[in-house]
Amino acid sequence: MDISLIIFAHLAAIVLALFIDFIVGDPEHWPHPVRFFGAQISWCDRLFNRGKHRKLKGITPPLFLFFWTVIASGIFIYFCYHLSYIFGIVIEGLLISTTIARTSLEKAALEVHEPLHAENIDGARASVGMIVGRDTDMLSKGEVTRATVETVAENVSDGITAPLFFALFGGAPLALFYRAVNTCDSMVGYKNKQYMEFGYCSARLDDLLNLIPSRTTAFALVLGYIHKSKYTLKEVLSIVKRDARKHPSPNSGFLESAVAGLLGVRLGGVNTYKGVVSHRALMGNPDQELKASMIKETIQIMNRGVLYYSVFILIGGGLFVALTWS
Repeated sequence: MDISLIIFAHLAAIVLALFIDFIVGDPEHWPHPVRFFGAQISWCDRLFNRGKHRKLKGITPPLFLFFWTVIASGIFIYFCYHLSYIFGIVIEGLLISTTIARTSLEKAALEVHEPLHAENIDGARASVGMIVGRDTDMLSKGEVTRATVETVAENVSDGITAPLFFALFGGAPLALFYRAVNTCDSMVGYKNKQYMEFGYCSARLDDLLNLIPSRTTAFALVLGYIHKSKYTLKEVLSIVKRDARKHPSPNSGFLESAVAGLLGVRLGGVNTYKGVVSHRALMGNPDQELKASMIKETIQIMNRGVLYYSVFILIGGGLFVALTWS
């Protein structure tokens, strides 16, 4: 198949995937690749995370998932396109839709906002505890808001734009591989005794794959919302430049600092994980008090950023198709 037809198919599949996610989201009882990824990673963890050479053995989770996502799904999609070009696009669109989670991320954030707005702090703590790893039973209203804003900001790239970025270049197989690596990182990429060596490969590979998507997503978030922000483009970008690299992740800081700059709030600070206090670098300026309404504002930032990012992808891919069409 000609390269221009391949990229055109990827663009059509991306549009279909976004539409499916918007209409359907992630139904809880539907089969989902991430559950399969999790089972494979757990199997590798039990089998290989023991004895000597754990750092070398840590290659196994992404390697096994590379086979399933790139090779096996690639062969399957090839035969789908062989049957029909349209059928191939539909199947790719369905598969790509499983790698993006805009609707479920918005829903999870709103499930925190509703009890918080109603002054039900216990309900808000319980809801935010479903989407963050930190201890939530003693969080104040401002801390619940901060946890939600940080989680939404960080996951815009992980759960939405990065899969779209890889889908443009490699279709569903590359989007699935990215999602698989991201799942590896979330399951074994911890800096503790159990996973320091075994999770090293997964964590570093996830960092590498997110280098471009995280930075371009932060730019899209700023462009998409700057006209509604109280702050100028120069002010927001100066905060990103100042604070992005303070984050322990080489990528998440760009997203969190962009959102902090747009909202005029300070993110980061003291978090507690299973009773252990952790100090995160501060991001943004504390011009505004963290309040429940900022969760909805962060959702708007996310949605506008995703819209801008999708348009960038479609324009870029469309120009490539136009220039290479023969």
